[in-house]
Amino acid sequence: MNQKLKILFLCTGNSCRSQMAEGWARHLKSDVIDAYSAGIQTHGLNPHAVKVMAEAGVDISGQTSKNVNDLVDVPFDAVVTVCGHANETCPAWLGKKTRIVHVGFDDPPKLAKTAKSEEEALGHYRRVRDEIRAFIETLPQSLNAEVRP
Repeated sequence: MNQKLKILFLCTGNSCRSQMAEGWARHLKSDVIDAYSAGIQTHGLNPHAVKVMAEAGVDISGQTSKNVNDLVDVPFDAVVTVCGHANETCPAWLGKKTRIVHVGFDDPPKLAKTAKSEEEALGHYRRVRDEIRAFIETLPQSLNAEVRP
């Protein structure tokens, strides 16, 4: 029996994009992926991310915002950075024996700041949620496609 791939989804604050990616990976790929998420910092779980994931049938309300340094003992097979800041500041210890792949997604909280209504704000979260799902559906095969230098 093949062992599941340990994949870390890394973002700046582990509040939205990386949490969605972890949720989708657990929901869609739990047979082949052992999913984790963390941030360079911790900003807490974003309630809008929880809401739009629930709309799609994925409950991430029990997930917590974690700092990447809390996972130093986990032997990851791959780290997927989901924002530019995490890609640029990814801790050196992660790249020693681990494949690092960057797949950037827009930041829903940042986009929502200019929204004129709650519904418009949630639209940004929904779009990014769906983009993350589409990426997760390509795993684990796509891990070989784009590797950060």
